[in-house]
Amino acid sequence: MAEQPFKPALIIVDLQEDFCPPNGSLAVPNGRSIIPTVRALLDLQFVVKIATKDWHPTNHISFASQHPGAQAYTSTTTIVNPLNPEEKYETRLWPDHCIQHTPGAELIPELDIKKVEVVEKGMDSRVEMYSAFFDPLGKPRCCDSGLAKLLRDRGVSDVFVVGLAFDYCVKASAIDSAGEGFRTVVVEEGTKAVDERSWDKVVQELKEKGVEVVGMEGEEVARVRALGK
Repeated sequence: MAEQPFKPALIIVDLQEDFCPPNGSLAVPNGRSIIPTVRALLDLQFVVKIATKDWHPTNHISFASQHPGAQAYTSTTTIVNPLNPEEKYETRLWPDHCIQHTPGAELIPELDIKKVEVVEKGMDSRVEMYSAFFDPLGKPRCCDSGLAKLLRDRGVSDVFVVGLAFDYCVKASAIDSAGEGFRTVVVEEGTKAVDERSWDKVVQELKEKGVEVVGMEGEEVARVRALGK
């Protein structure tokens, strides 16, 4: 069988005001420092360029404000599959962030939205959804953003992931991308972590799922650059 043609996609995860300094309610340290890398990648010949958005209702289950006595960053809650009460998991609680139709939910102005297609996630108030593809529940799955189908419909072979944050939504999106059969890499200059100390651990987790963390000067990005020549 002939090898699938190289058709790379770029996924920019949650580059929104609430995740960026100086005013984001859940600002990732140095989150805005990835902008030059993201812009450089946007100028390359990806067959599709996606920007994802957390797009939460005001009563989202991940908000500490929805759990009396809870503290953002340190408290957790148990999420139960709305379709199967036997499936459940613990998740960290956060400050209110990326609430639909608020300034904090907007993509940052440094991102040229004319160059991207937007995929929204996290609209179900009952379920956390870090990944740009699906919620982490599987028996059955509750939420599907439609991103996997979009990529398949465009004939995508490879996925390059950047955005915020490396240890949460970027990691989950990259793992789901690989799980859907796309060759997947994370571009290290294009992401930052909530907890910088977690970097090496996340790199190993990704590697175990078939995802490599690569550099802008590596052969993977060079292969995309070559498409424009």
